Amino acid sequence: MSVVAGRKEHRVKDIALRHGRGSKQGDVRAHNERLMLSLVRRHGALAKAEIARLTGLSPQTVSVIMRKLEEEGLLARGTPVRGRVGQPSIPMTLAPDGAFSLGLKIGRRSVDLVLMDFVGRVRETRRRNYAWPLPGAVLDFARVEIAALLSDLPAAQRARIVGLGIASPFELWNWADEVGAPQTEMDAWRDVDLLAGLESGLPFPVFLQNDATAACVAEVVFGRGSAFKDFFYFFIGFFIGGGVVIDGAVFTGSGGNAGAIGSMPVLGRTGKPVQLIDAASICLLESRLKAARIDPSPLWLQPDNWDGFGKILDAWIADIARNLAHAIAAACSVIDFPAAIIDGGFPPRVRQRIVAATKAAMSKLDLQGLNPPAIVEGEAGQNARAIGGACLPLLNRHILDQTSFMKDAV
Repeated sequence: MSVVAGRKEHRVKDIALRHGRGSKQGDVRAHNERLMLSLVRRHGALAKAEIARLTGLSPQTVSVIMRKLEEEGLLARGTPVRGRVGQPSIPMTLAPDGAFSLGLKIGRRSVDLVLMDFVGRVRETRRRNYAWPLPGAVLDFARVEIAALLSDLPAAQRARIVGLGIASPFELWNWADEVGAPQTEMDAWRDVDLLAGLESGLPFPVFLQNDATAACVAEVVFGRGSAFKDFFYFFIGFFIGGGVVIDGAVFTGSGGNAGAIGSMPVLGRTGKPVQLIDAASICLLESRLKAARIDPSPLWLQPDNWDGFGKILDAWIADIARNLAHAIAAACSVIDFPAAIIDGGFPPRVRQRIVAATKAAMSKLDLQGLNPPAIVEGEAGQNARAIGGACLPLLNRHILDQTSFMKDAV
């Protein structure tokens, strides 16, 4: 195992462990605070009586905790709702300025830094494009842009930053040929410890997660996670990745490799089996554009506008939709997913077309014995990986797993 992967595993496990039920009074109080914040995040504005009903906690305990969270600036009062009798009900919402987090997405063609507030709104974005990623350049970008971003923030907001989350592909050195990079340069990633490279100069903790898994986390916390308890998730970037969500939480499996959908076998254009990563990725579109002598750089330099790619884009959408349909059918034959969510690093219009084409491709498959899932667009969008990175500190500090919401009050 590489140094990077080893450190990643430790940090992600730390987050999960801190979600556990506390045995001491302080742990119990902290757990219930996170439980209430998580319920408000999931359901929207909630009044004291509703939180007491959902958690099983006494109204007095709920009042004490909600008052503390309001004093700390994490909850804000909504407009009172008057009923027929008694005092008006006061719904509580998350305070956007209650907490901030940073997300760093390391991609194969660009690196992005976002500042996200407590309700998932991206306040600031910094980006740098490159031909291929090199650790020195990525770390320099992160250090410079984080320092600049922090200096621009008011002191009160700067003090509320809870951490930095890094979303990065692992073992970047294995993909030199695909990104067109010299192997000797990509080999520099073998001994890089991203956590150590950044956390020593920052006053808050740093976390690391696979980029596709981070995108899936973003969809759970700030996207379709409130609509679907279980779903199969695709994120189409330079390569394709994804995740499995069961009972409202990202499922990583015993070896941490669940949702490695890039390795799923599908039929290629020639009818021979290929891996999904070779049949449904932006890398494939880039290669086709190059073969047609069309400049592919707008894929990365103008991610909001792919209007100039014409028939090549049309054919690419048709091909990946066919392969996504087969992958969805295969996944649903193992777990009865009610939904498959598709997102990626492309314009919303392209995402809409991919979803529509995948639905059409699914309708042509023999699905006897299966319950066809809803195929829907992701909501996190192009910034899903960076937003997912920014979710990691919030998971560590303020959010419980969705599976804890209804059964884990103490």
